[in-house]
Amino acid sequence: MIDQLRELEDLKSAAAAKQADIAVAFDLFQRRVQAAAGVPVDELGAGVGAQIALARRESPSRGGRLLGLAKAMRDMPRTFEAFRSGRLNEWRTTLLVKETVCLSVDDRCAVDEELAADTGTLDGFGDRAIVSTVRAAAYRRDPKSVARRASRAVTERNVSLRPAPDTMTYLTALLPVAEGVAAYASLTRHADSLRSAGDERSKGQIMADSLVERVTGTPGGIAGIDIQLVVTDRTLFQGDSEPARLTGYGTVPAHWARETILNRTTRPGFYAGAVAGLASGSDAVAGSVAGGDSGADTAVGAEAVVGSGSSSPDQHELSVWLRRLYTAPGSGELVAMDSKARFFPPGLRRLLQVRDDMCRTPYCDAPIRHDDHVIPWHNDGPTSSTNGQGLCEACNHTKENPGWSAKPVPGTRHTVETRTPTGHTYHSTAPPLPGTSRDMAPLPEAPHHQATLPPSPLDRKAVPGTQVTAGTEPAIRCRTVHNPLPEPVRCQEAMKPAVQILGRAGPAG
Repeated sequence: MIDQLRELEDLKSAAAAKQADIAVAFDLFQRRVQAAAGVPVDELGAGVGAQIALARRESPSRGGRLLGLAKAMRDMPRTFEAFRSGRLNEWRTTLLVKETVCLSVDDRCAVDEELAADTGTLDGFGDRAIVSTVRAAAYRRDPKSVARRASRAVTERNVSLRPAPDTMTYLTALLPVAEGVAAYASLTRHADSLRSAGDERSKGQIMADSLVERVTGTPGGIAGIDIQLVVTDRTLFQGDSEPARLTGYGTVPAHWARETILNRTTRPGFYAGAVAGLASGSDAVAGSVAGGDSGADTAVGAEAVVGSGSSSPDQHELSVWLRRLYTAPGSGELVAMDSKARFFPPGLRRLLQVRDDMCRTPYCDAPIRHDDHVIPWHNDGPTSSTNGQGLCEACNHTKENPGWSAKPVPGTRHTVETRTPTGHTYHSTAPPLPGTSRDMAPLPEAPHHQATLPPSPLDRKAVPGTQVTAGTEPAIRCRTVHNPLPEPVRCQEAMKPAVQILGRAGPAG
């Protein structure tokens, strides 16, 4: 079995090396096709990395890096041979190439010859040892290029946020070494000082809390920001276990969602208005209530008083708005909203961002930066939720390259078909909102499709009407939509409308 594991690892490296060969050949072929089509020289190769990413079921940024790795290895034949034979896996080959990218072709070849990775000189080396060895060899060949690379690296400083398990996040800062060390030392000294004064928190907890407080400028770290939390009415008011979704993060436990909404809003005399218990349909409505009980008709919605009691130092006041989002029974499909304008209006943009959550390109989980017309506006594509999707900036630009096209296709949830210049098609379906029925069987996968197709939808046509829910001032005006279709065959448990919580955090007043 150990021998089989070793053989399979070598086979993985050989397959990845073959993928690199094919990627370089495909890039050359696409450049020739684009040149023949009249694409400007400085735009040749656009979209190639994205096509490679789709074929390999990777994110577009990862596809670009894989293509760059494959092309760079052409100048390092001994490294590539070590990769092909299994002496180096794909990740360690990437590290080796990355440390020589600043060198000229001649110097890169010289480093490749010096290391002679195909002879086993790097056998047994860990990631750090490989990076250190290659970096030293590169510096010996061209110290000026390495210094220039370090200078350019300062311009790449940034801060990023990634989801972590158990409703946590990784807030990462890429900083110049001096600034990074200084910031860490300051947090460490502050934590040691508080610990010596009797603070019972661990050193790491104090450093994390202090970082958030210093960045936000607010005790406890609650700043004037907007958060979007999507939950079902049953999760919020009836203790249901259906998970919620925090926009920009992902799925969060139902208990955490309730605690965040209810406990973080507590202070004497503070009330948050909630609209829930809605039938399925197609509309969204916003409202807020301050003080008092509600006399709303529960057939349309019920205003609930949440969070009254004494506040504690670590519970800061949040102004909470609940926005009603009607969803189709079982499927969780949000409403279609329409506009004749080229740009998506604010309400429609919000709907797209809540529905799509992340970039809609298959395998890309980058944050949404652009509200895109699936069928371009200049090709008479309407400004509607059906023809709208959320994309990251890179994917939106890639989609505009020659040979790329997209169109909405019928599906239980919003689905987009993307066709690449080679004629391959890929389907992207909006993620299910909380409360979406899990008993809907998908259709078999079609040829060339990289995602499972959802079943065809019911023919839904909403007929709008108006109704006002009266209660304690201020009253909330709600526009309801009546569904003319008969009751679906699905069980009533599947009819769980979603409620979007828009919380503006920060001290009240």
